[in-house]
Amino acid sequence: MKRLEKSLLPSSYGNFEMMAYGDAYSEQMPHIALLHKNCDKTQPVYIRIHSECITGDLFGSKRCDCGEQLRESFKILEEHNGLLIYLRQEGRGIGLINKMKAYNHQDEGLDTIEANLQVGRKADERTYDMAEYILNDLGISSIHLITNNPLKLNAFNHTDIKVINRVPIIIDPNEVNHGYLKTKQDYMGHFLSMQ
Repeated sequence: MKRLEKSLLPSSYGNFEMMAYGDAYSEQMPHIALLHKNCDKTQPVYIRIHSECITGDLFGSKRCDCGEQLRESFKILEEHNGLLIYLRQEGRGIGLINKMKAYNHQDEGLDTIEANLQVGRKADERTYDMAEYILNDLGISSIHLITNNPLKLNAFNHTDIKVINRVPIIIDPNEVNHGYLKTKQDYMGHFLSMQ
C-alpha cells in the first residue's frame, strides 16, 4: 500500500488535507486519511479509525451507531486538530452484499454475530494494519484513540505507535439499535454501559 494522491478538503468540520491510500492508482475504493490543516504531529494526535459503513455513514441507518460515531468524532477532531482514517472495510469487513444478507437474518431474530456466521463469514473480519501504515507514513507516533473497540486498541500493542489514552465515543441507543449495541458490549467487549 502507498499514498496515491492528496488534496485540500475544506469541510464543515474544518480544513483537512485528504489523502488516498491503496495499492495502485487504478484503485476505485482507496482508504482515506483526513488530516486537519492545523495538526501538530510533534504532539499526540487525536485520531479516529473508522471502518466504512455506507448504511450508517451515508444513509443514516438506525441499525447501528456508525454514522453518529463518525459525526461525533469529527467534532472532536475539529476541536483538537486531529486525523480521521477511513478504512474501506464495509460491514465489519464482510462487504455490503453480505452485510445486507446478514440484515435479513437479523430481521429473523439473529444478533449481528450470529447473522454474520449464518452467511458464512466471521463475526468481525476487519484489520487495522492499514491504519498503522498511514500513521507511519504521516510521521505520527503517539495518539489519543477515539474508540470503544478493544480490537483497535490491541492493534497497536506490537507497533511503535504509542496510544496515550482511549477517548470514548458513546452514542445513545435508539429503538432499533439497542440489541446491536448490547451485542457489541457483551460479546465483542466494546466499552459501553448498556443495560
